[in-house]
Amino acid sequence: MSPVVNLPSCLALGALVFSIGIAGIMLNRKNLILLLMCIELMLLAVNINFIAISHFLGSIYEQIFVFFILTVAAAEAAIGLAILVVLFRAKHTINVQKLDDLKG
Repeated sequence: MSPVVNLPSCLALGALVFSIGIAGIMLNRKNLILLLMCIELMLLAVNINFIAISHFLGSIYEQIFVFFILTVAAAEAAIGLAILVVLFRAKHTINVQKLDDLKG
């Protein structure tokens, strides 16, 4: 007998992944790569919740939001990594706290 996957367990998984992303941002504010990975985890958690709700409601509208979120995540990753490469070439570090030249 296979285990039953219900809506609350899917939403709990999404909440757990989102909490891991929040904890990663709160605990590690130095490494830019880890910050970007934690933001990606948070976006993944939102996608898990949208897909779960879409499946259990029988609606397709939530899956449209998932495509928008995936587009934002891909753009965030590409632009974030490009900024990371430029900052590393200029400052020779990816420590966010040492990048105080960006203050306005």
